[in-house]
Amino acid sequence: MSEKPKLAVWKFSSCDGCQLSLLDCEDELLAITGVITVANFVEASREVLPGPYDVSLVEGSVTTPHEKELIQEIRKESAILISIGACATAGGIQALKNFADVKDYVSAVYAHPEYIKTLATATAISEHVKVDYELRGCPINKEQLLEVVIALLQKRRPNIPLYSVCIECKRRGTSCVMVKGTPCMGPVTQAGCNALCPAHNRGCYGCFGPMEMPNGRSLGNWMIDKKMAEPKDLVRMFRTFNADAPAFKEAGNSYEK
Repeated sequence: MSEKPKLAVWKFSSCDGCQLSLLDCEDELLAITGVITVANFVEASREVLPGPYDVSLVEGSVTTPHEKELIQEIRKESAILISIGACATAGGIQALKNFADVKDYVSAVYAHPEYIKTLATATAISEHVKVDYELRGCPINKEQLLEVVIALLQKRRPNIPLYSVCIECKRRGTSCVMVKGTPCMGPVTQAGCNALCPAHNRGCYGCFGPMEMPNGRSLGNWMIDKKMAEPKDLVRMFRTFNADAPAFKEAGNSYEK
């Protein structure tokens, strides 16, 4: 009998939310473990098996010199590398330091900043190594994660939507919150949350990052024209969970000027 494919899950700078989403799969995860070997997943097991690995899931951004070295080692040991979540795909909340002097933050937060080893920026995994697939979200959608892992093990393209949250609003019959005067990132944000926030009468926060070919400036200018937001508000809207995603970063920078 051939050996089962080996799956490894790695944590970089993050809150662990995306790994917890994997654990939240429960019954589905048990079914997957019947056909794969979980070789490294500290949230679920103490057992750590050596590489190489068929699939590696990487959560979190690269923010320290150690992580910068570690991701190179993981890439060498992984046939397929998938970055999961906003931190791993776009720097996450910690990428806000990319727009300031990190030394100011360190000196303000830590009593002994000389002990802190950090990079000047927090960046996506793809900034350092080749990534075979990126799965968006803060946190990720557990059904999408299962689809990606199964699809890549079956050597097929994952069926993940690239359209905007607006499509999800229409499918669930949710009225557009922007019609009511509420700022919303839905028109430029990739689907995946089933329009959770708009369904509760809140504007989309952009958790799943930029949709395919977004036009952030057009959305921002429209909200300014409708007096929903000022430029400073738009800077904050584009610099949240996916602050270092190129499309959001460009739009946020443009309104800061």
